[in-house]
Amino acid sequence: MATHPNDLSAVRAPLETAHGLPNAHYVDPAMFEEEKHAVLFASWAGLAVAADVPENGDAVPLEFAGIPLLLIRDRAGQVRVFENICRHRGMILVSEPKKIEGAIRCPYHSWCYSTAGKLISTPHVGGAGHNTHPAIVKDDLGLNEVRSHIWFDTVFINIDGKADPFEVVHADLLERWREFDQPMYHGGADSRFDLQVETNFKLAVENYCESYHLPWIHPGLNSYSRLEDHYNIAAPGKYSGQGTLVYRQLKGPDDMVFPDFANLSDKWDTGAEYVAVYPNVLLGAQRDHCFVIILEPNTQTTTTEHVHLYYADPKVSEDMRARNAHLWRGVFEEDIFVVEGMQRGRAAPSFDGGRFSPVMDGPTHCFHDWVAGCVQAHRTKAQAAE
Repeated sequence: MATHPNDLSAVRAPLETAHGLPNAHYVDPAMFEEEKHAVLFASWAGLAVAADVPENGDAVPLEFAGIPLLLIRDRAGQVRVFENICRHRGMILVSEPKKIEGAIRCPYHSWCYSTAGKLISTPHVGGAGHNTHPAIVKDDLGLNEVRSHIWFDTVFINIDGKADPFEVVHADLLERWREFDQPMYHGGADSRFDLQVETNFKLAVENYCESYHLPWIHPGLNSYSRLEDHYNIAAPGKYSGQGTLVYRQLKGPDDMVFPDFANLSDKWDTGAEYVAVYPNVLLGAQRDHCFVIILEPNTQTTTTEHVHLYYADPKVSEDMRARNAHLWRGVFEEDIFVVEGMQRGRAAPSFDGGRFSPVMDGPTHCFHDWVAGCVQAHRTKAQAAE
């Protein structure tokens, strides 16, 4: 029979003998609630991309694991994340994407905030015609800002504010991909799309981490970038994924290709890498374009995949962009029946989390071990606080 969901010792065992996470981690609402705090809120999770707010004053309301947030590019051009609520009575401030022309105005009592989150106006707060009151100190009542960091144009957030700095947590990955620390240009409306998937977000991560499934799920890719051309990437506690030694550029009419990123080493001439940055960001790096996938965990059994494509040049062929988006959408859609099938499989009461191929599944086991470690740490802190 399956192990008790609170017993994670088998998950944290060595790869050769480890089991995957118990079923409850994919189907139980109570476990989903626990993982919100242990996994999503305590780490650097992906929220959006900076390209979602391209101009100063652009604001987009978002929800992350039930929390109302506001992504905004302030007047100085800095991308910020705030709780999308007024400090007066908790009213939602912005209900749809918009340009903030003046101030962020609460629709309830018209308290107003600057795009940097400072409370600047409290009309009639001291009574009719009195816009101040000694008890209401504006400097103490700015918007609640959520700790954020931008890398690879991805807006990472740390909800509980206690994680080590992003640059410390992901120093290895930043060094690994330092050649891509250069301008990246979002392809625009035709280079973004969403996929609604009936699965727990973790299964999307697990599937993305490994190349084991390529011959059967992605026969088109496998026809030129074969299973034997791939290698595992595993950085315990941080990220994992796969790389390929055979990357084939998309070609258009007259053998047109996308411009390459500048000054890349020879490794990228024919290679590419695909990593899952824990807990919910999937990245792809290639010589001529990159992609970012933000996994939005809606419920324990539903996920939205937000896909964004980036290029080395802001002016690439519209036809080529469309071809590329169509190609990647097809690849990512091929994975849907797999992650949805695994989700349905978690209803089997005797499933014990499964076993891993000691050769092929290292990156996936790496993610399971990290999740289990986060949950154990959260439980230890909760017990100590009792």
